[in-house]
Amino acid sequence: MMNSMKVKNITIDDLARMVAKGFSETAKRAEVSLRFDKIDGRLDRIEKLILANHKVRIERLEEEVKYLKELLAVK
Repeated sequence: MMNSMKVKNITIDDLARMVAKGFSETAKRAEVSLRFDKIDGRLDRIEKLILANHKVRIERLEEEVKYLKELLAVK
């Protein structure tokens, strides 16, 4: 009894195209991954800059409040 599945003959050229396509897709995924890594790095730097700026502003405000309390003799 013969198997009812169709048998497809694959040539060396077909196989080469399939392998090339696989490498191309892998390269594209690696490129996308690299771009996301760069974006993550940039976002991390932006976040650090924002946090550092907020820290400076808060410290300045705390100093000003302390000064105002001293002027008003508030404890």
